[in-house]
Amino acid sequence: MSNIKIFSGSSHQDLSQKVAEHLGLELGKVVTKKFSNKETCVEIGESVRGEDVYIIQSGCGEINDNLMELLIMISACKIASASRVTAVIPCFPYARQDKKDKVGREAPISAKLVANMLSVSGADHIITMDLHASQIQGFFDIPVDNLYAEPAVLQWIKEHVPDWKASIIVSPDAGGTERCGMVTSITDCLNVEFALIHKVRKKANEIDRMVLVGDVKDRVAILIDDMADTCGTICHAADKLISAGANKVYAILTHGIFSGPAISRINNACFEAIVVTNSIPQEKNVKQSTKIQVIDISMFLAEAIRRTHNGESVSYLFNHVPL
Repeated sequence: MSNIKIFSGSSHQDLSQKVAEHLGLELGKVVTKKFSNKETCVEIGESVRGEDVYIIQSGCGEINDNLMELLIMISACKIASASRVTAVIPCFPYARQDKKDKVGREAPISAKLVANMLSVSGADHIITMDLHASQIQGFFDIPVDNLYAEPAVLQWIKEHVPDWKASIIVSPDAGGTERCGMVTSITDCLNVEFALIHKVRKKANEIDRMVLVGDVKDRVAILIDDMADTCGTICHAADKLISAGANKVYAILTHGIFSGPAISRINNACFEAIVVTNSIPQEKNVKQSTKIQVIDISMFLAEAIRRTHNGESVSYLFNHVPL
């Protein structure tokens, strides 16, 4: 491919390198550093004039610093006369702050603010995966391609769950049944039954009670969700499923944030496996827990970049794993 440059931010350089390798390209030269007062400085080390630029930066790690770094990199490329700049954001930051709650507090819609910041910095296009709330796409006035991990999830289930035909797909959150349509779509594709768990929160990251809707007795239960942070929800859900008679419990998540006590909870929970994509770096987590398995999504991002650069539709990726 000609007239294309791929740059990596600091958040997930391993994923960026894999994407570049799939495309047969080398990552562009970029130097990021901080001044003594912690301001971020970015220097693009090669010409991007007239180029189609893709900047890969996931919303993880030092999220605020990485977001600012992404904004500066986009601006630097636009100022240097790049023909188009696409931000490739596997895990979209602040995605859970997508609406005002009903409690009456003056809460921000931070996902909308992030969308505005990306647009103002000069981004022409966004590529992301499994947005926590699909309406975030409407926060932008520029094109947004929201990819889905569903094809890779289906492939993993068929290859690694021996008795998947006797399984039941479970949403650990009633709200998750509508999130990207992934849970119900997977249920239809596998031709299995569906259950959900209704949860009532005391406050963020703290569950009051959970109610199971559906029959999981003598079934393999597969929990599906877009992300897990402290893992309180999925671990409580796993306990609920086992107490309701499930034989085995798997959890499959697109974004494994795993902050705070997450790893400890996973190790003490009754999961056969917890499967996540590498939208967020998982090397450290895999070493701390043998239950965590990782699905590589670099081929999805690489194919989305290739199709975007060539002016092709990316909708093929909604239902197929790229070769």
